[in-house]
Amino acid sequence: MSTYFKTKEQAAKDRNWYVVDAKGARVGRIASEIATLIRGKHKPDYTPHVDSGDFVVVVNAEKVVFTGRKTTDKKYYSHSGYIGGLKTESAAEVLQSHPERVLERAVRGMLPKGSLGRDMVKKLKVYAGEEHPHGAQNPAVYKLKYVQS
Repeated sequence: MSTYFKTKEQAAKDRNWYVVDAKGARVGRIASEIATLIRGKHKPDYTPHVDSGDFVVVVNAEKVVFTGRKTTDKKYYSHSGYIGGLKTESAAEVLQSHPERVLERAVRGMLPKGSLGRDMVKKLKVYAGEEHPHGAQNPAVYKLKYVQS
């Protein structure tokens, strides 16, 4: 008996949409669950080298929680490529200006590196508020395992 591997075409037909409410959730905990959904590791026919995951819509990204002193101590770096082009922002500043970037960056770090990971991250849609434009896809509500009350 041979091992079953899903093809790219079979995986494309088998995609679901989920809505995740990030209100009160810790960033790392929610990011790991979202990365699992996007990779497809929750499915019984998971294939590591095929993008077989689902689409994930995250709402209330502005209400995620950092534990400890991460809001002030955690830094996000970006570099322009020029000498002296390093920009640094704290987690509190990023949450204030672009709250969706916190979750996008956390999930991207948990996905595979390379072209497969770049394709997978396109299935993540993050919104700061409650509203999202993906109602036509009839997304199912995904219940998080770790939510801080």
